[in-house]
Amino acid sequence: MITRTVSRNPRTTQGDLVNDLQRAGTKVTKPTISNTLRRQGLKFCSARHVPLLKPVHVQAHLKFAREHFDGPEEDWENVIWSDETKIELFGKNSTRRVWRTKNAELHPNNTIPTVKHGGGNIMLWRCFSAKGPGRLIRVKERMNGAMYREILSENLLPSARASKMKCGWVFQHDNDPKHTAQTTKEWLRKKHFKVLEWPS
Repeated sequence: MITRTVSRNPRTTQGDLVNDLQRAGTKVTKPTISNTLRRQGLKFCSARHVPLLKPVHVQAHLKFAREHFDGPEEDWENVIWSDETKIELFGKNSTRRVWRTKNAELHPNNTIPTVKHGGGNIMLWRCFSAKGPGRLIRVKERMNGAMYREILSENLLPSARASKMKCGWVFQHDNDPKHTAQTTKEWLRKKHFKVLEWPS
C-alpha cells in the first residue's frame, strides 16, 4: 500500500502515510515507512524546477532534439550559446520533496513547474561555448531590441575571438521577441552571423 500510494502521488509525506495507515487500522512509524520505501528504490528528494511547457512546446523541443541527435559532437563545440537572466534577490525559493526512483527526477509528478520571467532586481546577459565563458554583461535598464543589438555588437564577436571559435561558428539565442524581431534578424544577417534555429 505504501509504495502504491507514493507511486500515485509522489508528494505524499511520511506523515500522510502514517495517518492513512492509522485510519486503516495499522500503526507504523515514519522510520519504518522510510526504510520500506528505500528498500523499493525510492528516496525522498527535492522536486526539480522545470520550465512550464505547453504540448506545442514539448513537440517543438522533441523535433529539435530528433533533428540534432545524430549530429557529430564537434558541431556543438562550434556554437556560442547566450541568454539573459534576472536574479531575484528576494524571490521565493520553494522546495517540495517527492518520493521517486533514481531515474525519475524529471517525471512531471516529481517536478515543480517554473515561469521564466518572474520579478527580479538585476538582469544579466552572457554567452559561452564549449571552449569557455564569454562576456558577462549587466543590463542596467529594461532591455529592448536596440539595446539587445548593442549588447551583441559590443560583446558577441569579442567573446568568439577570445574563445578562439572556428570559422563558421553558430550563434544561439532563444525566441524572445527582442531576438526574433525583424530588425534583429536583419542585423544578424548583415553581420553574417549564422543563427541556430531554436524551438519555442
